[in-house]
Amino acid sequence: MADVPPPLPGSAPPPLPVAEPVVKPPTVTKAPPPGRKFPCPSCGARLDFDPSAAGLKCPYCGYQQAITNDETAEIVERDFMEYLGKEESKGSAIPGRSSQCRCTGCGAVVLLEDKVATEACPFCGTHLENAPEAAEAMIQPESLLPFAVDLRTARDRFDQWISGLWFAPTELKKVANLGQLSGVYLPYWTYDSMTVTSYEGQRGDNYTEWITQTRRDADGKEVTETVPVTRTNWYYVSGQVQHFFDDVTVAATHSVPLDLVSQLEPWDLDKLDPFNPEYLSGFKTERYAVGLREGFDAAKGKMEPIIVGLIRADIGGDHQQISDKRTRYSGITFKHLLVPTWLAVYRYHDRTFQILVNGRTGKVSGYRPYSWTKIAVLVLGILAAVVLLIAMIGAFSGGKPRRSEAPTRESAMATSSRCGTIGRSDATPPAVADPWVNPRPHRPPPYDSIPWMRTAAS
Repeated sequence: MADVPPPLPGSAPPPLPVAEPVVKPPTVTKAPPPGRKFPCPSCGARLDFDPSAAGLKCPYCGYQQAITNDETAEIVERDFMEYLGKEESKGSAIPGRSSQCRCTGCGAVVLLEDKVATEACPFCGTHLENAPEAAEAMIQPESLLPFAVDLRTARDRFDQWISGLWFAPTELKKVANLGQLSGVYLPYWTYDSMTVTSYEGQRGDNYTEWITQTRRDADGKEVTETVPVTRTNWYYVSGQVQHFFDDVTVAATHSVPLDLVSQLEPWDLDKLDPFNPEYLSGFKTERYAVGLREGFDAAKGKMEPIIVGLIRADIGGDHQQISDKRTRYSGITFKHLLVPTWLAVYRYHDRTFQILVNGRTGKVSGYRPYSWTKIAVLVLGILAAVVLLIAMIGAFSGGKPRRSEAPTRESAMATSSRCGTIGRSDATPPAVADPWVNPRPHRPPPYDSIPWMRTAAS
């Protein structure tokens, strides 16, 4: 810069040189751990996952933030035999869920969000009284199905389900309006396995044989006829069937009845996303209660009827009998994943009922109580209607005069017979003219044939 002479006394100072603005990129001295809740840059509140926006959203100011997934990440099938027996040593806590709490009511182990207080168990509604403890090591979930159904839609589906229930208590319809639906991620295992099954059995082929038999007809006469009879020819069969099972799902929870969870299936596993802790933001997560080995035993139970069906198809024929089968499982792999559900817990007469809503499709399954008051009112109403109907029929039939029936020949003869024997136990009934035999009118005899009239005349 050239030398500038000092300003003269009483004159204005020279203008300062203009500097160009400098915009520096953010300097990250230490990155936060994965899964840590980020505050809203607008108001400072925590960001929760919003299913409708498929990203993070501030529940207070509405700020939205997209979730960035690693495009190169792949959903990997893990080797079953490698992890078996090393389940805990190969695992760790889920990022952002470093503590857990065991419910004293149902025994569920709820993984707690860091710095987020949890007051009630999402599975039974019991207050979580136990102090949180450090989360135990576990096999990390490597994929999940994000929520696609938001809370409002879940409540609508819940209301539709309740409206279709007969004899439901009136209090049940208030559950959704009270906000008792909680978003919960349930743990799942999926298993792949190649199966080779050797079997022994019998095949039955039907054939027709004509036999001659004798029977009696309606008139009691013997009739000989030839009729077809189906018989079965059995013979020994042995063979082998091979089948690859892909993504056999097993719910790894004891907190929700398996029949309720199975009613939410199937899950759209082709839409799995690589695991990202941000998807869990604002929702509760359960630690798996069914271990890796126990889960595969349950998967075998699901494979069993399919293998039996394959054996029967391989045997063929009209009938099949399986006397022995031996299955070998090889190439076993697994995935640990999380599926989204909306869960409502309802207490009625000291009983706990659970209702589940599929967080992907909105399908509802659940147990329901019955209102015995409504059932009693209906029964009494039916009984009252039956009594009223019987009374109306009786009044209608009793008010009509009965038609007098013409006497029959037999009744007239019986009546005259009884009248002729009154007071005489050994008397012979007098002869009575039969009006049906001789219907001509009765003519009185001549007056002179009557004795008292002859005496009077003489």
